[in-house]
Amino acid sequence: MVKTKRIASRCILVLLDGLGDRSYPQLDDRTPLQAARTPNLDALAARGANGLFHANGQGIALASENAHFAMFGYRPDEFPGRGILEAMGAGIEIGPDTVAFLAHFIHARATDKTLFLEHHRPAVTAEEARAFIKSVARYTVGATQVEFRQTRGLDGILCLTGNASRRVTDTDPVQDNCPVMAAQPLRAAIADQRAVRTAEALNSYISWCYRTLSDHPLNREREKKNLPPVNGIVTQRPGRRDQVPPFSQRWGLKAISISSAIVYWGLAEFLGMEVNKVRDSADPGADLAKRLRLAAGLAEDYGFVHVHTKAPDQAAHTKDPENKVAVIEALDAGIGRVADQLLDGRTILVITADHSTPSSGPQVHSGEPVPIMAVGPGMRVDTIRGFDEIQCAGGALGSVRGVDFMPMVLNFLDQAKLQGLMDTPDDQPYWPGCRTVFRLKK
Repeated sequence: MVKTKRIASRCILVLLDGLGDRSYPQLDDRTPLQAARTPNLDALAARGANGLFHANGQGIALASENAHFAMFGYRPDEFPGRGILEAMGAGIEIGPDTVAFLAHFIHARATDKTLFLEHHRPAVTAEEARAFIKSVARYTVGATQVEFRQTRGLDGILCLTGNASRRVTDTDPVQDNCPVMAAQPLRAAIADQRAVRTAEALNSYISWCYRTLSDHPLNREREKKNLPPVNGIVTQRPGRRDQVPPFSQRWGLKAISISSAIVYWGLAEFLGMEVNKVRDSADPGADLAKRLRLAAGLAEDYGFVHVHTKAPDQAAHTKDPENKVAVIEALDAGIGRVADQLLDGRTILVITADHSTPSSGPQVHSGEPVPIMAVGPGMRVDTIRGFDEIQCAGGALGSVRGVDFMPMVLNFLDQAKLQGLMDTPDDQPYWPGCRTVFRLKK
């Protein structure tokens, strides 16, 4: 009997955030992924094609939102800034003339007029957080209006309106025990008066916040209890609500994102993808299994389903490699519960990460590539039998970059357009395009 080839009609992307890592002596010079027991990931890798993925290039440490943006097939110059993505994800209305900064409260000390960041986000009650935010929620300097909008805890979006610019530096040094940085225009915007005024407004606001918060009655009470005062605000990654072609128009696929973080909710909205907002629990494996079951049920209606878990990245940020090993093993068990539902003969399953997150050292993210696998109808099956940063390097996918990812998906789905064909006025990468039907003339 002749077997008929089954053709995949959808892709489920499982994104294990921050999965890649470095090797550690306590893991016998292995990465957490190498050290973890991952029978389900290994079994899937043995059924498909494997490789290494980097959303940009070797050695470049990417933030999750930038890596996702590249993976979804958008250029760096189209990126709107994380501030606007978090604002959109949090449901904060941002006008086209507003610049949105990520902002959060800190404990700071002043020495010779220099503000030193002692601790990010000191522990506070919900009531204290509301009171501190209320005290510095609005500020005006010249023609610039500043408003702090809470997203969670001591985090929020700082909105600047009044001919503001996003082309300014961060004030957040990221590390503890470092001076808060002065906002400055970017080198390319040094002659742009909007950027100059925006930097001046930020510096004025941060100075005012320190004076206002230092005199706050709650901080005097905290000092009596030997608790660090919450007396400063720092900012980073400004953004503006620009326009880009929606994902469905750029790639010809109806898409949905299943994720738990507001930045991915905002990214999906920005790109015109639908979003299914889920919540994290204390069991990352159960969370992932639930999301994958949801993805399997939704795949009938979508050509591209993005399933995200932040658990490996969060584990790495604890700077304990053993903790990351445990989380990876929990995620592997979650994948094992649902794997049969995902391999239905019509789905290409892609499993990878957005970046590497080191489980020790000062770096937030690092620039090593991450493993990637693709399993499903028609996929080449290579000789790789384990899913990690070393074994996958010898797989059939080779080295995959961000610009390669969506064309690769279209190819797997038999929807890649033959170069040179023009069935639409725009040179779209997918086939068939949104064609105009010929009509006979009378």
